[in-house]
Amino acid sequence: MSETAASPSALMLIQSTILNFSSLLANVLRMEVEVVDNHLIRIAGTGPYGSGFGCPPQNNSHLLRNVIETQKEVVIVDSRFNPLCAACQNRDSCKERAFIGVPILGPQRCLGVISLIAVNNEQHHRLSENAEMFAQYIWHVSRLLVANLSSAQQKTPKNEAIWPLLLSNIDQGVIVRDRDCKVRIINDRALELLHLARESVLGRTLTVEPVSRQKEPSEGHIQHRVRLEEWQNVLTGQLHHTGQQSLFLLAFHQSASLAALPEDDDPPGIERLVGQSLAMKKLKRLIMRIASSPSSVMILGESGSGKEVVARAIHRLSKRHDKPFVAINCAAIPENLLESELFGYVKGAFTGASPGGRPGLIQSASSGTLFLDEIGDMPLSLQARLLRAIETREVLPVGASRPVPVDIRIISATHQNLQGFISASRFREDLFYRLNVIPLELPPLRERGEDVELLLHYFLNYHSLRIGCTYPGVSQEVVRLLQSYRWPGNVRELSNLVEYLVNIVPDGEMIDSALLPPVFHAASTLETRETAVVKLLRAGDCLHDEEGGANLKSMEKTIIEEALQRCRNKKQVADELGIGVATLYRKIKKYHLTD
Repeated sequence: MSETAASPSALMLIQSTILNFSSLLANVLRMEVEVVDNHLIRIAGTGPYGSGFGCPPQNNSHLLRNVIETQKEVVIVDSRFNPLCAACQNRDSCKERAFIGVPILGPQRCLGVISLIAVNNEQHHRLSENAEMFAQYIWHVSRLLVANLSSAQQKTPKNEAIWPLLLSNIDQGVIVRDRDCKVRIINDRALELLHLARESVLGRTLTVEPVSRQKEPSEGHIQHRVRLEEWQNVLTGQLHHTGQQSLFLLAFHQSASLAALPEDDDPPGIERLVGQSLAMKKLKRLIMRIASSPSSVMILGESGSGKEVVARAIHRLSKRHDKPFVAINCAAIPENLLESELFGYVKGAFTGASPGGRPGLIQSASSGTLFLDEIGDMPLSLQARLLRAIETREVLPVGASRPVPVDIRIISATHQNLQGFISASRFREDLFYRLNVIPLELPPLRERGEDVELLLHYFLNYHSLRIGCTYPGVSQEVVRLLQSYRWPGNVRELSNLVEYLVNIVPDGEMIDSALLPPVFHAASTLETRETAVVKLLRAGDCLHDEEGGANLKSMEKTIIEEALQRCRNKKQVADELGIGVATLYRKIKKYHLTD
């Protein structure tokens, strides 16, 4: 070892290598890293130790000094009970929960210390469980750093040798890419998750892009689209950029059956319409065709199926996308307030009115889009005023003498049978035809089972980012149970379920079937019996008074009753049950059912 290499500042000669190493090592082991030379000058570090390079640590140098003086490793799994920590003058203010320090030994002297530090409960638990393995890693790295000093004069740090040694035994998938996104290092666990051979990956361009279009990067695991030439997949992990390299850490738990990749050809504005089922693809194509039109749109679909998401997608794709989108739920506002909310009012229009009056929501949406959700709940008296506003393109605020011109596109939505409301004189026929110029049918979630897994991962991404927790894995049993469930609350129910699961699953662990509410297990138990009844339904009137026949009859009757309540017409009921309309009418007559 030359004098230069053995000098107190020897590690400074390869500081850039050590800085890069410290950042990568901290990400891989999920610990804090600090490197000091033999005069306790900080060379590199992460987290709380990521500043003050070239200066001695302000405190907590007791353990580092012990490593340098004894030239032996120090492992402390709990600082509260270790004799070395008891002698430290800074013990009361110290935030370090556990510590591993390994000397960097040259041929003649100790050059410095590499240390791993746990500063929170999660890191403390991880270091305690893996202390021996972590110490072995750091010893290997220490020897490689000493060997790497010989090339410092040429300024060609060769830290590449560190990573295969460090990563070959780690149980987490790791991919290291250069600035051109070419794979330089990939460990066995990553190859196993990608189902690829090493020779087909090394040196090739691998793109890793977050599936979510969040502007701010997440600190936890999220889904990423991973591409290698024609091959692509969705994997859960963390993407870190360090200097001229990037590190992709794959989550320990990947989904047993990966969700389908999002559509590349979906234009911006429609990405929240998650689904690749035939019905959803047809709906997306129709939305893209009609979005630029000024004509009124009526969205028909069950509660929770995403009608407002469709309305917002139409607005974002329209020529009015940079103008207001105003949404009002006609069922949520009391009847006596709905008129003033929609049409506004002038000063002194009624007792309690704002002194300067107030523009209505229709006026606020001028030049943009007005979304009227649950239009079937609008009182008849207001339906006439709305019809006039649509026809004349002007509104008359409450108490005003002159109308106000407006330019709006109306999108309405309902889960009710408005044709039946018209027959019962609860909805104006002329208004219906004004609003129903372009009808859009939004399928319920039970009719798009192939979209359930894709929606599951979409909401896992969304709620994990919103709550700020690690993206969890999902067992295939959970996916199976969710796909077999009938989802009476549709997409909203799935979103609420995922939010619940993200909150209760232990950080970094997999969502298994034990975490699902009992209703999902009950639905699975009934699945085989319902399948038998559906087969009988499709076979016609073939239930006999044999053993168990009475139970099957009762179940058949219940299934038909529930379908009649959910669907708007007999054709839909028959399609859902997989029988003909004539067979359905015979069943209704047989069981004396009315819808």
